[in-house]
Amino acid sequence: MNNKNHRLILLTIVILIVFVVSGYIYWKNKQSNAGEKAIDKAGNASEKITDSATKGVLPSVGANPLENKPDINPADKTNPFKNIKTNPFE
Repeated sequence: MNNKNHRLILLTIVILIVFVVSGYIYWKNKQSNAGEKAIDKAGNASEKITDSATKGVLPSVGANPLENKPDINPADKTNPFKNIKTNPFE
């Protein structure tokens, strides 16, 4: 073979290597993006399931159910003199 054929074969091999490497990089990027999208979809699905499962069961965050509780503790009413302050050093 002459020198032109060697150059042509070498050029063809280099072009094939460039195409194979760029195709591999494109394929890997495509797979990683698909994986991230699948994770996002799974996260959204889990939020939807949680929202539908707890709908009407949990109280709202701003509501305090014990804000207007009745005073039923008998220990609070045992000492009739609890509001009187005495200072023995006066």
